[in-house]
Amino acid sequence: MSVVEQYARAHIVTDASVPLVDELEAIPVTLRYDPDRDPRSVRVALPGAGGGEWTFGRELLEEGLRAPVGSGEVRVWPCGRVQVVVEFHSAQGVSVVQFERQALLRFLRRTYMTVAEPVTH
Repeated sequence: MSVVEQYARAHIVTDASVPLVDELEAIPVTLRYDPDRDPRSVRVALPGAGGGEWTFGRELLEEGLRAPVGSGEVRVWPCGRVQVVVEFHSAQGVSVVQFERQALLRFLRRTYMTVAEPVTH
């Protein structure tokens, strides 16, 4: 199956002791879906030394486009008509990432369009 990787611009606000980026600047965030690794999950890689990579359910991301969902480490909710917020909790603090809704929709569509590649002998 094909890996889907997409870059999206986002605003990040964090309470971590080491700021990830200038909170006023939109920065590139990597969205990744690897159906061979885990067909039910997506990964979000935040830039910077303290950013890290988060893996969570694709369904959580999809549901969060319409209504607040999640508990524990990852929460997702719509923010107005054009934005979506993903909140990440860790021992280092909380990072709130604000995405354009269309970028996440485009990414999710691409993940559902992945199909198994034909086996050749």
